[in-house]
Amino acid sequence: MATETKTKKKPAAKKWSGKVTETSDALDLDKDIFESKDPSKIAASLKHSAEKSQRKKSSPYRSAMSMLTFYVNRAGKNLDASQKKILEDAKDELRKLFDRKPVHA
Repeated sequence: MATETKTKKKPAAKKWSGKVTETSDALDLDKDIFESKDPSKIAASLKHSAEKSQRKKSSPYRSAMSMLTFYVNRAGKNLDASQKKILEDAKDELRKLFDRKPVHA
């Protein structure tokens, strides 16, 4: 009689990246800010959060841009084209708010 070997599937691990967005130690983000349809509002919120944070490890600009880029990368294929465009536009707005040169200039 042959013994069957059953392999147990491990439960799907929760993505660490989701937790980072929700509980970032560097920035206190406004709730659902990345779902906003207004790039200026997103940029202003990130700037405000980055400037008031005492826990960030780099400059406010870098912290804000890193969080925005992280969110875009984390959302990946689940981010519809129109929202991705809004978030990319928010990067340009963030550069303006911090008096940085646009990437495409």
